[in-house]
Amino acid sequence: MNNNMDENLSIDRGCCRKQSGTCSKLEVYDWLEDVINLSNQDDIVEVRFKNTRKDYFRNVNNLKLKSGDIVAVEASPGHDIGIVTLVGDLVKLQLKKHKATLINGELRKIYRKAKSVDIDKWKEAMSLEHNTMIKSRQITTELGLDMKIGDVEYQGDRTKAIFYYIADERVDFRQLIKVLAETFRIRIEMKQIGARQEAGRIGGIGPCGRELCCATWIGSFVSVTTNAARYQEISLNPQKLAGQCGKLKCCLNFEVDSYIDAQKDFPPQNIPLETQNGRYFFQKADIFSRTLFYVQENGGPGSPIAISVDRAKEVIRLNKRGKKVEKLVTNDHESLTPKAKEFEDVLSQDSLTRFDEPRRARKKKRYVKKNVNRGQNQGSRNQKSNNK
Repeated sequence: MNNNMDENLSIDRGCCRKQSGTCSKLEVYDWLEDVINLSNQDDIVEVRFKNTRKDYFRNVNNLKLKSGDIVAVEASPGHDIGIVTLVGDLVKLQLKKHKATLINGELRKIYRKAKSVDIDKWKEAMSLEHNTMIKSRQITTELGLDMKIGDVEYQGDRTKAIFYYIADERVDFRQLIKVLAETFRIRIEMKQIGARQEAGRIGGIGPCGRELCCATWIGSFVSVTTNAARYQEISLNPQKLAGQCGKLKCCLNFEVDSYIDAQKDFPPQNIPLETQNGRYFFQKADIFSRTLFYVQENGGPGSPIAISVDRAKEVIRLNKRGKKVEKLVTNDHESLTPKAKEFEDVLSQDSLTRFDEPRRARKKKRYVKKNVNRGQNQGSRNQKSNNK
């Protein structure tokens, strides 16, 4: 009986991971799994639910839990079903990063490992979520509410459902809650999310060719501004800077700190360089190679001149003293403008006439050579038979 129960749980656990939305960013690698639990004396367990929802519970019944176990936990009201993602010492560190839901100032409890009846009811509740979302969208349209319901999550015991919605302005959905409660006969909880959270729930492929970061690993969203693009010398094109959520791409923040550190000692861009041949104005910069490009005032002759950051700072210091340099590029500071590569013959080691010989002729020679070898072998065999 117990073996059959374990088999059912393992099968259902796999189904739940597929049906419960994007779960990869909620999973945690326990690198202290083989270490005795010392700091987490209260035996607090991390449990994840559908989408981006994760919470922490106290194992009051001293159950032997491990990552992947399906458990029934305390909810308000009733109970919920979730999957254990972390146990042991690392839970204390996770608690510092994430907020835990408290009831009367205490963590909620884990009741038991989920039974097959609990899992069947849980899967039945998940199967209703899509139709509930579609029906609730029709109701919001009929009520004339300026909002969009992006997802619905049923509680494990089917007594409550969380409706995730998006709205640009404040929405009075008191009438909506009454209609939803009468229609679905459940307790309603409304939770507002942003465009980035909705994109993380839906998922997709970004212009980089990889799965969206918000759907795979980003848990907390930091505001992104156009200053991040300016620091990285990226053109302010809204079509290229916006992600699938319609907001600025989160990846603009990934490397902006490195760009800011690299530009700390760069000279101001609004200061022109005074030379005896004229004034030069800043055009662009190659930040990590520490190269600045300047063009002459009034469209002077020549292409943009590339000089190092140190040379630009030196010219600015001389200009402040009232001195004009003879030219930007000197013998000590050669131009950093990349030169065009000379022609390289990549086929110099191969014969250019190697394809001139017809392929049929080569096959014919091989055929003749094979026949000659067969004739020689046959002649040697006949000679041996005559000797015998």
